Amino acid sequence: MKETKYSICGMCAVRCPIAVQVEEGKPVWIEGNSHDGGMGRSLCAKGGAAFSQRLDRQRPLTPLLRMGERGEGQWREASWDEAYEYITSRLKPILAEHGGRAIMFSDRGGPFADLRQAFVKSLGSPNYINHDCTCGRNVHHASKSVYGLGRKDFAYDYENTRHLVLFGRNITESLKVKEVKSFLKGVKKGAHVTYVDPRASITAGKASRYWQIKPGTDYALLLGIARCLIDNHWYDQDFVARYVTGLQEFKTFLQPYTLEWAAAETGIPAAEIEAFCREINEDRPKVIFHPGWMLARYRDSFYASRIIHILNALMGSIEQPGGLFYPKGPKDAGKKGLKSLAALVPAVTEERADGCGTRYPQWDKGAGMLQTAYEAIDSGIPYPVKAYFIHRHNPLIAMPDPAEQQRILNKLDLIVAVDVHFSESAWFADVILPENTFLERDDILRTEKGLKPGFGRRQQCVKPLNNTRAGWEIYLELAQRLGKGEYFPFQSMEDIWQYQLQDTGLTLADFDAKGFVKLSDKALWFDRDQLKFGTESGKIEFINSKWEAMGVASLPPYVAPDEPPAGSFRLLFGRCGYQAHGQHQNNPILSELLDVNTLWINTKAAKQLGIKDKDQVLVSSGDARGTIAARVTDLIHPQAVFMLHGFGTDVRAKKRSFGKGLADHIFMHGKLKEWDQAGGGLNLAESFVTVTPVPSTGEIR
Repeated sequence: MKETKYSICGMCAVRCPIAVQVEEGKPVWIEGNSHDGGMGRSLCAKGGAAFSQRLDRQRPLTPLLRMGERGEGQWREASWDEAYEYITSRLKPILAEHGGRAIMFSDRGGPFADLRQAFVKSLGSPNYINHDCTCGRNVHHASKSVYGLGRKDFAYDYENTRHLVLFGRNITESLKVKEVKSFLKGVKKGAHVTYVDPRASITAGKASRYWQIKPGTDYALLLGIARCLIDNHWYDQDFVARYVTGLQEFKTFLQPYTLEWAAAETGIPAAEIEAFCREINEDRPKVIFHPGWMLARYRDSFYASRIIHILNALMGSIEQPGGLFYPKGPKDAGKKGLKSLAALVPAVTEERADGCGTRYPQWDKGAGMLQTAYEAIDSGIPYPVKAYFIHRHNPLIAMPDPAEQQRILNKLDLIVAVDVHFSESAWFADVILPENTFLERDDILRTEKGLKPGFGRRQQCVKPLNNTRAGWEIYLELAQRLGKGEYFPFQSMEDIWQYQLQDTGLTLADFDAKGFVKLSDKALWFDRDQLKFGTESGKIEFINSKWEAMGVASLPPYVAPDEPPAGSFRLLFGRCGYQAHGQHQNNPILSELLDVNTLWINTKAAKQLGIKDKDQVLVSSGDARGTIAARVTDLIHPQAVFMLHGFGTDVRAKKRSFGKGLADHIFMHGKLKEWDQAGGGLNLAESFVTVTPVPSTGEIR
């Protein structure tokens, strides 16, 4: 007999609600959880490939201990007891000599991180870090500097918008299923979509306007738009008068940035920018300027995002149907929230190794900054960092300059990777602890914020096939062996769930029917006459004096991007809809959909170099070089080339993907030490490469 289990997907960081049919202990069908109105039964290709991930033998299936040098790939299988003993026997001397602060932990963040954060705290370390220096830190800090609220303190009503403006936010490929469905409903209803990107992604194909902007000039375009809107009074003057400070200073700052100037910088005609501004004025307040999601791109991405946040304020689109809204939590529904596991552990007052909150006072401590944590490992300042836990995170391909990363990581006494896959970072570790696939594990309950807030549950759908364990089991056992078990008085995940729920009035049985619980039957909107912001003034601050006192200018003058050296191109990268962060190139099903990446190059540029479509080309920058097939197209700016991220792995255990395609991050030499100085996001689109035809006599690897 078939049984339906409601759970939460784990194939990427989106974590969509799912329904899994199980028959005789085996999963036989997976789809979206239809009880969630925004999800329906839809599921992306990654979710659909979950069963093949579970059956895949080319991943860690039992604990592994390193035998040779780091990165050589020489492993021996170990029992869980032996692996735990290996880890604790190396951690105890580190704790005794250097204290808990010598331990660092990174993961991909998200709604299940609370237990991992509790584990790090229990060791006495402040050094929990997530992946966000390569994703949304610029957006988050820009939002904090304008609203005093973070990037996740706003959500977007795509379905009812009249105009959506996207700067490289490739919704249809870097996808959240519910977001894509909402976006497509908005398009069907007639929403205007303006898509701005040097490369025409699939999202551009859904746009009513596509601008192939010169790479690195987003800030210039935004300044020109802002001046046009203000000069013509094409903004919500009542909303601005009520909620904004610094408008006059902003007007003065914008004076040099005319439409003609913006056109010269970006390559977008002034008349087109003006027509867009007229359209936006007609469509407001149901207008969304998306501030970005992954915006670790250019050296001024923080300021580009900051102007986008300001433009949303000018549109009066905040807490507005068809615009932006505050995701509501349990408190907004008059309910109690989940109990925090990290709250069980005493606060750690040590300075963070990465300098967040001290050397970099403007940066939030919560997510940290991995690139400045690397500096601490390398220098021993402000104190030695000796051990590193990497949980389902892959910095060796997510961040630039893998050779430099490996040099720094080799200074550590211990690297432990907890992962479902053989990631490049796990391959470089001392110990690999294999985590169950998401189908095979429970996780802590999550809070689901939105217009109808609630809680969601990932539950085990089937038993593990291999000698793998759930993350919560791993960290509770390690805490116990390190003498920190007093902070985790749990014997099972049900114990943890009941602890989380104790103030909510809910029971575990309340999740059985749908897999989630909603705390409000109706959409919750705040009174637009009583909006609150987290700045010192309580208003939207175009000029933020607090941030300026920390050395971060509110409105710095525009500085043009570096031009590509003669014969070179700016290297851009991105994703497609059925791959994510280098995780699934080796998946048995997804690798068949796409097993190798190509290099997008502009038609005119390719012709000048004697390159034809599908020709093998040599891409090089300094000592980094490799071959890849060319995709010759008009759909990319002549100054740029583009490749999908996550290919070119050197992990031999991943036999389907080993050596296939080319890795973008190897060409980012020196960029581990270059980042947006205001927002902290890495400059992942500030590298240049040369492209030349490969002689027909042979191939260069």
